[in-house]
Amino acid sequence: MNVEFTGRQYEITPAIRKQVENGLNKLKKLLGDNFEAHVILAVEKHRQKAEITITVRNHAIVGAAEAADMSVAVGESLNHIERQAVKYRDRWRTLRRKKGNGKAASPEFEVPLEVAVGANLNTAVPVVVHAFPPVVRTTDAHIARSEDSVALRPLTLEEAVKEAEFRDRDVFVFRDLEGKVKVLHRKKDGKMELIEAP
Repeated sequence: MNVEFTGRQYEITPAIRKQVENGLNKLKKLLGDNFEAHVILAVEKHRQKAEITITVRNHAIVGAAEAADMSVAVGESLNHIERQAVKYRDRWRTLRRKKGNGKAASPEFEVPLEVAVGANLNTAVPVVVHAFPPVVRTTDAHIARSEDSVALRPLTLEEAVKEAEFRDRDVFVFRDLEGKVKVLHRKKDGKMELIEAP
């Protein structure tokens, strides 16, 4: 691990240097020992800025933070880098697993095992045994917030349908005139479905 410090309008104290080095030593467990770090500590007016850049396998991980105290800014930037390092390590491991090392066959190409079950050969019944994949594939949920799919004032059902079509939304949430929450959902066949919340 090679660490380079740069101070801009700021003299790097031994306490800050030790805090950075302790934080980077924690990252050794995640990324290994072969990474380079560049730490930029700067003061602009009353703001203390810390920017830490780590280069691992030609990939840069950057953590930047701003606070009233330099130790707080360094701590926040180290936390940011640690979260990114965990994501990078997991992504790198899954890529290596997908490429395969020849030890395990992929589940799509596994041949099912055929076994006969029974008390003797005359009563045996053939059974096909399938193996579960060794790694369960999960995807990260992509959440996009939309304030355009919610009505701000109470609407009748007809008004809500017109509003959903005007806004071109497949899902539209509104309150009726009595205050009950209702959801309009456009199904794949184009019909609108009304869902009433209890």
